[in-house]
Amino acid sequence: MAAGVHLPGSGETIDLQQQVARLQALLEASRQVHSTIHETEVLEQVLRIVVRELEMAGAAFPHAGLVYGDDPSAGGASADTLLSWPLPDRAGNSMAELVVAPPDGRGLTIYESDFIEGLALQAAVAVETARSHKRNLEFARVQQDLDAARSIQRSLLPNRLPEIAGYSLAFRSDTCYEVGGDYLDMVEQPDGKLLIVVADVAGKGLASAIWSVSFRSSLRGMAVAGMPLDELATRMNQHHWSEGEEARRRYVTAIFLRLDPASGEIEVVNAGHNPGFLVEPGAEPHQFNAVGTPLGLLPGMQYKSEKRTFAKGARLLFYTDGLTEVFKGDEEYGPERLLNEFFTCSETKADDILDSLWRAIKDFSDGGPQSDDMTALTLCRVTGPGTESPE
Repeated sequence: MAAGVHLPGSGETIDLQQQVARLQALLEASRQVHSTIHETEVLEQVLRIVVRELEMAGAAFPHAGLVYGDDPSAGGASADTLLSWPLPDRAGNSMAELVVAPPDGRGLTIYESDFIEGLALQAAVAVETARSHKRNLEFARVQQDLDAARSIQRSLLPNRLPEIAGYSLAFRSDTCYEVGGDYLDMVEQPDGKLLIVVADVAGKGLASAIWSVSFRSSLRGMAVAGMPLDELATRMNQHHWSEGEEARRRYVTAIFLRLDPASGEIEVVNAGHNPGFLVEPGAEPHQFNAVGTPLGLLPGMQYKSEKRTFAKGARLLFYTDGLTEVFKGDEEYGPERLLNEFFTCSETKADDILDSLWRAIKDFSDGGPQSDDMTALTLCRVTGPGTESPE
């Protein structure tokens, strides 16, 4: 007589051969369930196994609209009479619910119930794995798109610096995330002047990056007209405002500079941006403070320009607030430290000055993570032999 195991309270005895067969069937079912990494296919596989292996009338995952065989909920069956098994995730939350319809409405045997419970546990693991795989694929696609967006945004920065006799010019731009809202541009104008813009779209990330591209397109379209700098800022403000509610939430702080290399004259308009710093030999630092609100924040704004002589040995710094909003604990680097570093910097070439500023900021933060986009531009009028510009 075959040895067996008595199940207390059930009145049933499962012999060893039945146990082995049950385990083999469950192992095979588990293999089939884990053979795919797509959630719907996992659930469909479970339904087929339940109906075919156990000869059930039907089974379903109602939340997913999946039914195999007879619909367990058809015929007016009430929720409390349906046989169901949850598929829990690692945290114990139900991801799906398997509902089974036995043939002729009979109850399940202990073997059938035990098999379905084991199958449901395996299915839960497979569903969670499938969802994790889907999230990984979606993340990889998003990362790929962000990498492409980063490359595109980097390509929109000036790909070459204009060579201007008697001047040294450099910029640096580091985004906090893959893309950001900082914007820097240089437009050489037909009369030989150079238009420079440093701007910062409100916010960070992809949304701000999209608006920075829109801002660039608008600016370049207007810059070719050679209009006065204050008028350019006024028109850019009105244009950005007219783009709608989302544009107004993504207002732009900007500082404009027009350089006449021949005369050494500069004209500056600050539209709600951080102050620009001008350092001249033998003089206290000068700041180009805001003369109006950020672009797109309020309609009908008028802006004023400031004109100055850019003397030999002078240097100028425009930057976004990512340089000053660097922290060491609760202490902020701030514009005062930045101005002092720029004022006392012993370097004479624009790119060396920027390297010095970045080192000072990194040293202050003790190598802490960057929390905002960082963009800066330096313009110097050099004094060495052979670099004289006309007065």
